[in-house]
Amino acid sequence: MSVHRVVVLALDGVYPFELGIPSRVFGALQDRYEVLTCSVDGGPVATNADFSVTVGHGPEVLATADTVLLPPFDLSRLSRELPPGVGEALKTIRPGTRIVSICTGAFVLAAAGLLDGRPATTHWAVTDLFRSWYPEVAVDPDVLFVDDGTLLTSAGAASGVDVCLHLVRRDHGAAVANHVARACVVPPWRDGGQAQYIEHPVPPADGSGTSATRQWALENLHEPLTLSELAGHARMSLRTFARRFGDEVGTSPGRWLIQQRVSRAQHLLETTDLAVDDIAGRVGFATGTSLREHLHAAIGVSPMAYRRTFRGASAPTG
Repeated sequence: MSVHRVVVLALDGVYPFELGIPSRVFGALQDRYEVLTCSVDGGPVATNADFSVTVGHGPEVLATADTVLLPPFDLSRLSRELPPGVGEALKTIRPGTRIVSICTGAFVLAAAGLLDGRPATTHWAVTDLFRSWYPEVAVDPDVLFVDDGTLLTSAGAASGVDVCLHLVRRDHGAAVANHVARACVVPPWRDGGQAQYIEHPVPPADGSGTSATRQWALENLHEPLTLSELAGHARMSLRTFARRFGDEVGTSPGRWLIQQRVSRAQHLLETTDLAVDDIAGRVGFATGTSLREHLHAAIGVSPMAYRRTFRGASAPTG
């Protein structure tokens, strides 16, 4: 198994607690993840506390990352423009790399234009400011994190733990994520929004991207949803829709639909006693057999094994 490299970009004013979250969560799986921390110039970084931190790397390691993570920085340093050197550093990130922000880190992604036409979240206390600066971003202050494919944003402080655990779960399944949560002495899920399926807000009606169609698809996962129907909803040609969808989400519409259906099925396995065939119908798989195949391909276990892992020995077996 190849090791997944996570590169944390620390900016001046960084919050020490959130800066340490990636190393703590992903570091619990050292055989699967490698965590490196860098700054825009390779030099020490001032925190929002009374000390600075020395990082081990300069911005060149961003080009080697599988996941880039932006921890938050002090509110006094918020700016509508990118901090010095950050734009150049972000340009070195390879296309398709997963990018994650915690709290005010979303301001950096928005300033770089990476969140245009996409759903996102940030700390509730700065949501109004975020909206006023970046009206083209569909920000939702009511969720702990938003997973929009290759771009993930999370709310304040401990939600950084939530989104990192979510990534472990997405990469390696619930059992591994639960193991990491126990090692960190935190719950694998938190009530009030930490479900595998995150409600994405609807973007402005005049948006030219595919966010509105993705939201519509999430509301109609129980339907077959062909590529032609998706493109028709977006009022685009098939070719334009597929290209724009890939640019925004980092994967094809078909693969994204399967990911969302598997994700919704996991949520139902975790939270209901519905039979596998019933769940399959609710998430758009033609049969229970199809759900079993796709779930096994995604996380390597059957629906019942997944349910037992998440809910314990008392979970129904039908």
